[in-house]
Amino acid sequence: MLKLTTIVVGDFQENCHILSNPENRHALIFDPGDEYPYIQAALNQGKLIPQAVLLTHAHVDHIGALPELLSEYPIPLWMHANEHVVYDSPDNAVLPWLPAIPNLPPYVQELPSLPDFDFRLLPTPGHTPGGCCYYFPQEHFVITGDTLFAGSVGRTDFPGGDTATLLKSIREQLLPLPDDTTVYPGHGEATTIADERRSNPYL
Repeated sequence: MLKLTTIVVGDFQENCHILSNPENRHALIFDPGDEYPYIQAALNQGKLIPQAVLLTHAHVDHIGALPELLSEYPIPLWMHANEHVVYDSPDNAVLPWLPAIPNLPPYVQELPSLPDFDFRLLPTPGHTPGGCCYYFPQEHFVITGDTLFAGSVGRTDFPGGDTATLLKSIREQLLPLPDDTTVYPGHGEATTIADERRSNPYL
């Protein structure tokens, strides 16, 4: 069984998720938002061997630790093709709190082969043009970034956001998942698909 570790980082309390395979200590890193020393400490503590960085989306609060992380670990960085407009934009900032990040590392165009991890990629645009979620059916959880939260959904007032598209993504890609699927969002506490289907006021 895979092990998921969540590290809350940065001024915006972003959830960086580290998923590891105990058999060989291979690991995936999702949305390394900031405060790289905390991410580094978690990797070192588990003696983990990072295989790739996967982004749910490329907003500035989800990518702040990338330069340091990929300087230490020369592994692939992947995001959905439609997300490159966010990642590469000099306006990818939340001023005055989070300026745009200089010297961002390059990314790969194709999703890396990751045989240690059985997941399904779910395109979920709306919060951003290339937002996506990662569903792990055998582990019964989904990593949703800023698409779906406990009792809420992602903002759509940033450039490239669209409310109708976001709600369509959630209803078509996430709500049909099994009731017992745990939702690990980009901020805040975990929830379940059953709870969100039943009580999320935005859905």
